[in-house]
Amino acid sequence: MSMDTTSPDRAFVLGLDGVPWDLLSTWIQAGELPNLERLAAEGAAGALSSTTPAATPLAWPTIATGVWPDKHGVYGFQHLESNYTHRMNTSADVRQPELWDVLSPAVVGNVPMTYPADEVDGTLVSGMMTPQMDEQSTHPDGLADEIAEKIPEYRVGLSWDEYRDRPEEFREELSSLLATRRRLMRLLMDREEWRLFFFVYTAPDRLQHLVWDEAALLEHYRELDDVVGEVMEYVADRDAILFVASDHGFGPISTIVSVNTLLEQEGFLARKGGDGTRGVLARFGVTKTTIESTLARLGVSEEALVEHLPRSLVDTVASQVPGDHNLYDVDFDETRAFVHGSGNCYVNDTTRFDPGVVDPGDVEDVKTELRSLFEATTDPETDERALRVLDGEDLFPNDPYSPDLIVRGIEEYEPGSKLTRTVFSDSGSKVASHRPEGVFLAWGPSIESGATPTDASVADVAPTVLHSLDEPIPANADGRVLKEIFDPHSMAGRGAVSQREYGQSASETVDADFDDVEDRLRGLGYME
Repeated sequence: MSMDTTSPDRAFVLGLDGVPWDLLSTWIQAGELPNLERLAAEGAAGALSSTTPAATPLAWPTIATGVWPDKHGVYGFQHLESNYTHRMNTSADVRQPELWDVLSPAVVGNVPMTYPADEVDGTLVSGMMTPQMDEQSTHPDGLADEIAEKIPEYRVGLSWDEYRDRPEEFREELSSLLATRRRLMRLLMDREEWRLFFFVYTAPDRLQHLVWDEAALLEHYRELDDVVGEVMEYVADRDAILFVASDHGFGPISTIVSVNTLLEQEGFLARKGGDGTRGVLARFGVTKTTIESTLARLGVSEEALVEHLPRSLVDTVASQVPGDHNLYDVDFDETRAFVHGSGNCYVNDTTRFDPGVVDPGDVEDVKTELRSLFEATTDPETDERALRVLDGEDLFPNDPYSPDLIVRGIEEYEPGSKLTRTVFSDSGSKVASHRPEGVFLAWGPSIESGATPTDASVADVAPTVLHSLDEPIPANADGRVLKEIFDPHSMAGRGAVSQREYGQSASETVDADFDDVEDRLRGLGYME
């Protein structure tokens, strides 16, 4: 855009969950997305590398804070406790101040990991991980009622399992979901003055997990392009600067690698045996699968049971009935290592876990064994390497309780944590998954036309947004200001980067029923 020697006083961050740079840039160059094409031509555009692993619950807090997970504290949708149980992560688990804690007044809409809604200076509607729209999902008071009145059909997400065999209906429902999300954005646009407007569309991620067809994706991206055009007009009227970012990229998958099953086969993990209640139930053919099938024939869903029974009772039953759960069905007294969440591998040491079985002095040796195992794992049908592994200490040096290793898939292989009969299996209805390379675009006053960010990462977004408004970046930021995207004659282009201490966010316990959230995540394979 044209050079401006003054510093803009507003920034709009438009999040597009799961948009890959290779796909977007191809369609921009082909003239299929006119608004994004204009944004790239008049502003800056390029790839944006994600967190490791490239996953929503890690990446959006990193985008909003400018620090990696070992500082903001979120490694997945669920937090693994020392007694091998887990709970859902919430906004209270993000330890670092986010952009809307620094820039005010702020308008925040549908950003993952923002439930329950913080009492920001401005307006907040929580996004992915929100159990239901109520007083805990919005700020200020009364906003939930206003949304229910003006957008009665508004919902946070779809129950994905319902559409596994109905892709056309799924696309229609997703388009409707996007339309209501856009109505929410417009409602927030009309509310009040703002210095930061941060709004996320998660629909592309959801579509791409279950539909990886170029024609279908392009149709959806044209809807997104129309949204971008509306936002460009909105920010131009307010002399604001626009940033567009995705938390990660996307690509096809074909095979699930059950890492815990691999660990079991190699003697690192043990399933619970057939003693006591589990043994009796197993001998009579009673498993979680058979129970779910029987309940389904009676018209009773697993979700209905969980909704009406105490969580402690559900956990007790789940641990007694034989199945394939990566925590409930593992004998941790006989397990040296296991995987939880999105490829997070933990050595079962006596310091981190209670009771644990590995002496802390032996952890590095176990990690070396595990690394060799993962790197040598090949698909028996193709003889191709399926997994790569990264060291948690290298990725997350500031947190002694980070995962010990991160296991990722190579090409079309996706790591899974469910205990299955075989290590390798078809990916089924999940046809695509996350890739490291998302997108970053910027447009508006002070942005250099045709600029390209250099080696940009999700940790660079918050520092760059703050610097664009002549604000200091966090002193402990892991990201940097992408100064190469600014016009060299603008304030942001020629001004030095300043820093300040922003402290840490306060943490509190969240009392909420996350059963519907877990169901939506399970439908896309995020949870098992």
